[in-house]
Amino acid sequence: MANSDENSSLFLIFILTMLALPLVPYTILRLVRSVTEKKKTIHCKCSECARSGKYRKSIFKRISNFSTCTNLTILLLWVVMVILIYYIKLLSRESQPFEPFNILGLEPGASESEIKKSYRRLSVLYHPDKNPDPEAHKYFVEFIAKAYQALTDPVSRENYEKYGHPDGRQGFQMGIALPQFLLNIDGASGGILLLGIVGICILLPLMIAVIYLSRSSKYTGNYVMHHTLYTYFNCIKPSLAPNKVMEVFIKAQEYMEMPVLRTDEEPLQKLFVAVRSELNLDMKNIRTEQAKFWKQHPPLVKMELLIQAHLTRESLDLPPALLKDYKHMLELAPRLLEELMKMAVLPRNAHGHGWLRPAIGVIELSQNIIQAVPLSARKSVGANSEGSAAFLQLPHFNESSIKKISRKKIRTFQEFREMSASDRAELLTQTAGLSPAEAQDVELVLEMIPTVTVEVTCETEGEEGIQEGDVVTMYAWVSVRRANGLYGAHPHAPYFPFQKEENFWLLLADSTANSVWLSQKVSFMDEATAITAASKAIQDTKEALGATVKEINLAVREAIEKVKSGSRLIMGKFQAPGEGTYALTSYCLCDAWIGCDTKSNVKLKVMKRSRAGTRSAYALEEGPVATVAEEGIEEEEEEEEEDLDDYESEYSEDEEEEERNSKKGKGKAVNGSVNRKGETQSESEGSGTEE
Repeated sequence: MANSDENSSLFLIFILTMLALPLVPYTILRLVRSVTEKKKTIHCKCSECARSGKYRKSIFKRISNFSTCTNLTILLLWVVMVILIYYIKLLSRESQPFEPFNILGLEPGASESEIKKSYRRLSVLYHPDKNPDPEAHKYFVEFIAKAYQALTDPVSRENYEKYGHPDGRQGFQMGIALPQFLLNIDGASGGILLLGIVGICILLPLMIAVIYLSRSSKYTGNYVMHHTLYTYFNCIKPSLAPNKVMEVFIKAQEYMEMPVLRTDEEPLQKLFVAVRSELNLDMKNIRTEQAKFWKQHPPLVKMELLIQAHLTRESLDLPPALLKDYKHMLELAPRLLEELMKMAVLPRNAHGHGWLRPAIGVIELSQNIIQAVPLSARKSVGANSEGSAAFLQLPHFNESSIKKISRKKIRTFQEFREMSASDRAELLTQTAGLSPAEAQDVELVLEMIPTVTVEVTCETEGEEGIQEGDVVTMYAWVSVRRANGLYGAHPHAPYFPFQKEENFWLLLADSTANSVWLSQKVSFMDEATAITAASKAIQDTKEALGATVKEINLAVREAIEKVKSGSRLIMGKFQAPGEGTYALTSYCLCDAWIGCDTKSNVKLKVMKRSRAGTRSAYALEEGPVATVAEEGIEEEEEEEEEDLDDYESEYSEDEEEEERNSKKGKGKAVNGSVNRKGETQSESEGSGTEE
């Protein structure tokens, strides 16, 4: 077994290796992610966003952004690694191998006279009679005298030259990468070793497994509680109005677990007075409504008041205790709204369709929360059917400035965006009363607002037309254009205290039936992932259609160019319904901006299933199969005749009734009707009896 110094050095090398294996690649991954995130972080540069502090790059902001638990842990581990490397080098320097020629300052193979001469020279420097220093005495005894003896003794020198050691051939030695005190299993050291083995090999993995399982059983992959999803699933209704989505949203279990303290009562009372107009209370019975509101579950009351404080921009006056809950509520809001959206479009009916009305309500609530705009601002005011919500997301805008602009016959947000920059600047400065700097802020935000276009096609792969029961594939190219040339960006949201990426929801829906046939979330931030997805989708589609390699490569290149120019390919499949023409609508809804949503009409024509059951039956020319096809045609013709007879018989009964009434009392009358076989039946009717 190796000596104590060698064991300690091996143990430190073992610890250093175990630290470096996960730490080095993880650090590289973190650095790469930080660099790519800096490239993707494109945010609004108006004065309001600058004052919000979300994107401030001061030294204090950088330190606070860096001072996370993960980053501090990584830094601490690197410090430990540096200390270990230094200590290992120090130990290796102290435990140098025994080299007698190097100790005496000679070259290997030196003569005996040279050895004696060097020994005498070093004795003058280190001999105890010449140098009283204890360290010199120690060095002379342990190194110089031992080296001289090894080289002057013929047997020792021969052993050193043959085997590298004065004592001759040495046995094989193996060091264990553990400190020496742990190798002594007697007494307390044995208990320490046993505890270490049990703790590291058994208790630590078991604790990690218990924590992971307990957390995974409580949360989903999107870090939303399972109880929240259950609540949302049961509370979402097909007729849920957009202004009622708030009542479902605040029932999340994450919000229900936030405590309501006694010290919160007075601030919440003041907040209720400030936001009372937004609570949909009946002002005629305000006392009854107010009492009913406060009788709700306390967390529900607290969450609704905090959200309304955010929407009405009254959050600046919140006390510190409520401010902490307010920020936590907003931090959870994007994830909860995404899950609520998934519950709204989740297939519920027999056709596998979700619900359109609550889905639009969820997106509208998300827009209002990100932009801090009251829900009442969406109500139509005068000639403006869209409300003032889209204008209120612009910096320095309020109800007064919106009324001033409407006097110049600029009533919709789209009309305001379509104005030229010079006319808009003149309108803002001379009519709305904004300063040139404030007008410039408005222009910067307008350049950030996206213009979305959608191209949707529905087809059956490899077939012409769409028949009943076919698997229909929807191809949708969603394109985003901005005046500043950007594609993916962070929205202008100075009142939302966290960074938020834009997300778009593409819905293929039947607005008349309140049903969503297909839904998918779209992001424009990760271009590389979008290129990979579009390339694979186009390649698979072309290969299924039997295209050549040249055609596939050309289509893939075109798709990549479209993605790089700010488009995203969305694909989805659904089963074709029964025969008919369906007037569908494609909605592209943004969860962060108000007023940039778009919709377009999609007409889906579904033909009746071919008589032979498949399209390919008509192409077969063999006798038996053709006979089956002909029989199928005859059977269909007979079914059509039967349907026609049934259709006529419905009204023939009415005609018979009229004839019987007109001929009543005149004796016997005979009425005929055509049965399914085309034969004539007669009914006799007497003056007093009826058969």
